[in-house]
Amino acid sequence: MAFSSRAGALVLALAALAAGAQAAERLPALGAAADRVTVSGISSGGYMAVQFHVAHSARVDGAGVLAGGPYLCAGGSAFTAYYNCMRPGSWTPLPEVRTLGAATEALAAAGRIDPVAGLARSRVWLFSGTRDDTVRPVVVDALAAYYRQFVPAAAVARVADRPAGHAMVTENAGAACGVTAPPFINDCDFDAAGVLLAHLVGPLAAPVADGGRLVAFDQREFTGGDAYAASLDDTGWLFVPAACERERCRVHVAYHGCRQGREAVGEAYVNGAGYNRWAAANRLVVLYPQAIARYGWGVGHSGWSYAFNPNGCWDWWGYTGAGYATRDGAQIRAVRAMLDRLAAPR
Repeated sequence: MAFSSRAGALVLALAALAAGAQAAERLPALGAAADRVTVSGISSGGYMAVQFHVAHSARVDGAGVLAGGPYLCAGGSAFTAYYNCMRPGSWTPLPEVRTLGAATEALAAAGRIDPVAGLARSRVWLFSGTRDDTVRPVVVDALAAYYRQFVPAAAVARVADRPAGHAMVTENAGAACGVTAPPFINDCDFDAAGVLLAHLVGPLAAPVADGGRLVAFDQREFTGGDAYAASLDDTGWLFVPAACERERCRVHVAYHGCRQGREAVGEAYVNGAGYNRWAAANRLVVLYPQAIARYGWGVGHSGWSYAFNPNGCWDWWGYTGAGYATRDGAQIRAVRAMLDRLAAPR
């Protein structure tokens, strides 16, 4: 009888684990507007938004970046990423933006990213907090200079006067404005999500508190079955406004920052960053792909792989391979595949 009880408990536990593993559903095909994509991100997510924008400028209308820097800044080096591209100094200066621009053009000529001519129709919104010592404001200044090589100056907006720490800034949610601490969402009396979306997609209807659903979806199918190998979570998030269940909508991709993914903060970012209430009122589907921490060698669904990404950052220095910033990058390919699914007919 005792054995039977233990066996029953084991069966229930295994059933619960199985149910958890099956909780994420298949990313839905919504017939979304594949040619009306915008992207944004904070910190490593800001760098990733820039990479995706430049790599796929033919389909991305614009990018919003908080505390991120220019394309190819790290040059495949974690050292350069941490010092030159986050806290530049006299011994570790930022790369010259004209050099990065020339490298961008070379990648386009080689067919590894979209032609740079596509960037000319983009809109760009950039933010840095005056109290951000994680990614210093001068890095975002360099990003502005980088973009102005390809994007009309009038289309590049720059906000640099808010006393924010290193965080996603909101109108009334999160920690005090100057704080830098998980989950990196700060109340700065400034609605970054709303302001950047208005700049990227045009005038917006007033936000609504409840007008859609948050979907947990399976990211594994977009990584050849092994999200872990690309330092991606098995599960991502999608916010679908009620109107987009039946109508054709635009898509915005929102990249979290380091230590801001699902495994680190749960739903804090996807519910607290401020995008969903604007999306619900403006027929805008929001895709929240999710990265995870990796500490070197580990076993995923397809065997052993190596990635050193202890803070769950997006890959903007090359931990997934040399092509990380191009259309061939593992994470860029995965998000592109997610967008293709969202654009597929219902």
